Amino acid sequence: QVPLVESGGGSVQTGGSLRLSCSASRYSYTTYCMGWFRQVPGKAREGIATIYTGGGSTFYADSVKGRFTIARDKNDHTLYLQMNNLKPEDTATYYCAARSRYTNVGSVCLVDSEMNYWGKGTLVTISS
Repeated sequence: QVPLVESGGGSVQTGGSLRLSCSASRYSYTTYCMGWFRQVPGKAREGIATIYTGGGSTFYADSVKGRFTIARDKNDHTLYLQMNNLKPEDTATYYCAARSRYTNVGSVCLVDSEMNYWGKGTLVTISS
């Protein structure tokens, strides 16, 4: 198991910023990619950003490209999501996820069924 714990959610106004963190207590070289997903009640979970732990390649959903940045700190086993210029449609529960099965670099880690470890989520609310 690779327990993942998200933090940093909260409420901000439109145009504001938040930084989410995901602590992986036993972050491992066998984690090929990590990512951020979000879900609104009644809708499918959406992959928004992923980073490959080997070379650091990143991929983003069009909905957040240019506004969100995914990064990781190998020293303290933490994944981050910097979210800028937030919009009301960004309101969702945000989840951290990891994949331990090998995959080539690509956008596969934006697909929730491809990830096998999940955090419990942190709520982000953007008010207009």
